[in-house]
Amino acid sequence: MPENRVYITRQVGNEAIALLKQKYKVEIWDSEEPIPKETLLTAVGGISGLFCTVSDIIDAGMVFNRPQLKVVATMSSGWDNVDVAECRRRGIEVCKTPDIAADAAADIAVALILMTSRNIVQGIDAIRQNLFHCWKPFWLCGSGLINKTIGILGFGRVGFGIARRIKPFGVERILYNDLEEIEYAENCAQYVSLDTLFSSSDILCICCGVNSLTKGMVNSKLLQRMKRTSILINTSRGVVVNHDDLAEALSDGTIAAAGLDVTDPEPLPVGHPLLTQPKCVILPHMGTNTAETRVAMSVNTAKNILAVLN
Repeated sequence: MPENRVYITRQVGNEAIALLKQKYKVEIWDSEEPIPKETLLTAVGGISGLFCTVSDIIDAGMVFNRPQLKVVATMSSGWDNVDVAECRRRGIEVCKTPDIAADAAADIAVALILMTSRNIVQGIDAIRQNLFHCWKPFWLCGSGLINKTIGILGFGRVGFGIARRIKPFGVERILYNDLEEIEYAENCAQYVSLDTLFSSSDILCICCGVNSLTKGMVNSKLLQRMKRTSILINTSRGVVVNHDDLAEALSDGTIAAAGLDVTDPEPLPVGHPLLTQPKCVILPHMGTNTAETRVAMSVNTAKNILAVLN
């Protein structure tokens, strides 16, 4: 029986690689940069397991005529980078790491809430540009969280984590909308309609997954339902928000500010109005950027491959 081969598309940490090397022949695209598609197409020939990341597009062409390929394991909380239906049709297992990153993602959402509501980026810029000469009573004043209404779209592990973290700030209400009411939300958040969520929230956090219902759902129609003083936070997937509509909403004052950890496309093209919009804070997809989380995600991805191939 031929030896199982596993291909890893990025530098993912020694712990995960060591686990896989105990059992299989491991080949690695040894770089922090994404593997070129043509290189990956060649690499997947004859392998049993593919260890990929969220930036690797595993489409039907990538898995076509790969009889030895048994598992595609993506080091990400979602698998929208993988053609899951095509993989399953070909008997290829698809694995992800949905639970590990929830705490880190909730942390970054709270960070974005504070950065946008308290004008923190503007304050940092003022220091770097030597604009701070003396204390002024109302300079760079933001808005506090006490007595505010926080809305959460998608009350999974990340949404619940945001609610737990934000409640001690003294917010008045936490509202959420999901496909249905969620039992574990009873003690910390109130279920409301989508319309009520957008119209009532002072700060609205997007935490939902991507599907046919949520793709592009946060558009001008929904943004216009928000308060002019409200803030939009997105830590889910960039495709949930129409970024052209968001840019217009910020420019014309439909909403007050936005904090984004994800965009569509990613990164946004040079010249996109959001990149120079002072009311918009954009992070380079840092939601899971803790060393502990990344090690755990990579090790879990390796274990997923081991579980399938064994």
